Amino acid sequence: MKTYMLVEDPATDDVISWNGDGTGFVVWQPAEFGRDLLPTLFKHSNFSSFVRQLNTYGFRKVATNRWEFCNGMFRKGERELLCNIRRRKAWTNKQQQPIAEPMQVAAQESDEAQRSSSTSSSSGYSSLMDENKRLKMENGELSSELTSMKKKCKELLELVAKYAENEKEEEDKGLKLFGVRLEVEGNRERKRKRADISESACFLLSQSCK
Repeated sequence: MKTYMLVEDPATDDVISWNGDGTGFVVWQPAEFGRDLLPTLFKHSNFSSFVRQLNTYGFRKVATNRWEFCNGMFRKGERELLCNIRRRKAWTNKQQQPIAEPMQVAAQESDEAQRSSSTSSSSGYSSLMDENKRLKMENGELSSELTSMKKKCKELLELVAKYAENEKEEEDKGLKLFGVRLEVEGNRERKRKRADISESACFLLSQSCK
């Protein structure tokens, strides 16, 4: 009855009025209708809620390019038919569709978000695995290089030790007089320097090979 009053009022024809043959009505300006007219007769100003209410009372949208609604009991000049319009107790699937579709879209968006999150997690896990493999390879190469360097240091230490031993033997073969080895001042100095060099080399090599 309230909607009929709005449609019948000629003062609001630029916003809402009967269609050409009076079998339905058209909301020409939905924004202005919700803002200015709905609050005067209803407890809200939401145009979408108004459309949902029309659906529950058997109205259907009959045009794709404008908000035109029809009901067999809602006709121009036939106010007595309004008493036959009843609120539907059970909606058909078609009437439920406007509400069901947003829920379905929300569910689809949720599924897509979960799939996206799963893909991102898988990608992150793969990246971590690749990085772990690379670090293991680098660690293996470093360990191999370290083993090789230790081996070379050991060989150098053995070489220096052998050199020192040979020098000692040469010194023991020095000049002897009546069974007593003669010490020459120059030889003593060279021996001392060689001993110092040998000792320093052994110390440095042992430190670098630790």
